[in-house]
Amino acid sequence: MTTTTPQPGTVVPAVLAVPPAPPAEAAAYFAARLAFHTDVADVHAAWQAGNPGFTVVDSRSRAAWEQGHLPGAVHLPTALVPERAAALLDPAVPVVVYCWGPGCDGATRAALALARQGHRVKEMLGGIEYWIREGFPVQTPHGLVRTPADPLTAPTDGGAACGC
Repeated sequence: MTTTTPQPGTVVPAVLAVPPAPPAEAAAYFAARLAFHTDVADVHAAWQAGNPGFTVVDSRSRAAWEQGHLPGAVHLPTALVPERAAALLDPAVPVVVYCWGPGCDGATRAALALARQGHRVKEMLGGIEYWIREGFPVQTPHGLVRTPADPLTAPTDGGAACGC
């Protein structure tokens, strides 16, 4: 990695205190990251387009599932992956797993357990929290519920995408 030494007396911003990785290393890192993660908008867009080619797994508890979950998701709590995954999931179909949100690593533990069983798996960043915050529908015992999108997490101008 090539670095330059700042001139004496120059203040280096914290962002650059550790220099960015060389482009080839950065590309490898970001490609690997995308192999392990997806986001709620991409999951929703794939479902809207028809057959997405993956199964979504909610790894939360029964009580959390009943409170609300992604429509079409399979309920498989993290602790039950070892004993129930084979009966619920086709190992030939990739899995996208989610839990509560960014502050919870239940989906990461479920993804690890599924990968150890031979499943190709990605974690849905943001979990159900960001699914709801982006205004996507949640299945509840009373039917589908949709709340307005949080303007801090999603465009609110009539369904426009963020453009990323």
